[in-house]
Amino acid sequence: MTTSQTSSTKTATIPPAGIQTGRIVVKRTIPATVDEVFDAWLDADALSQWMLPGDHRRNTVSVDPRVGGAYEIIMHHQDGDKRHYGEYRGIERNKKLVFTWFSNATRHTETLVTVEFIAASNGTEIVLTHERLPDHEAGMAHTRGWTRGLELLEVHFKR
Repeated sequence: MTTSQTSSTKTATIPPAGIQTGRIVVKRTIPATVDEVFDAWLDADALSQWMLPGDHRRNTVSVDPRVGGAYEIIMHHQDGDKRHYGEYRGIERNKKLVFTWFSNATRHTETLVTVEFIAASNGTEIVLTHERLPDHEAGMAHTRGWTRGLELLEVHFKR
């Protein structure tokens, strides 16, 4: 059993409290082409502009966009820097990205993120699945973070 929050352009599937699924799914339709949206995930400058889901205003981002390549996003918060990092496991141009994700919220254990890009009549639907989360708290934190990040990605394309 899962709980979903839905609107015409976004959905977040959140595991109910007490159930340790270790998996969340966040969906959002972005008003841009698949090419544009896909590239925004692999370009350090673009990532630094939209991957700002918390209370911070600035990121330092590096990416090596190839299978086996590393990425790092350092979110600069008032209470200190928060490092998010991992390795690209799969890159299918305009279709799918698969990468590991380590952060404070995952207790620096390896989790896995899959981002699917689906052409839609009004842009590109993103289906983001984050698996292997250590507990419900991590699932909730990442649901909020990814939901806000995709909102900011949409804003990035409305500029």
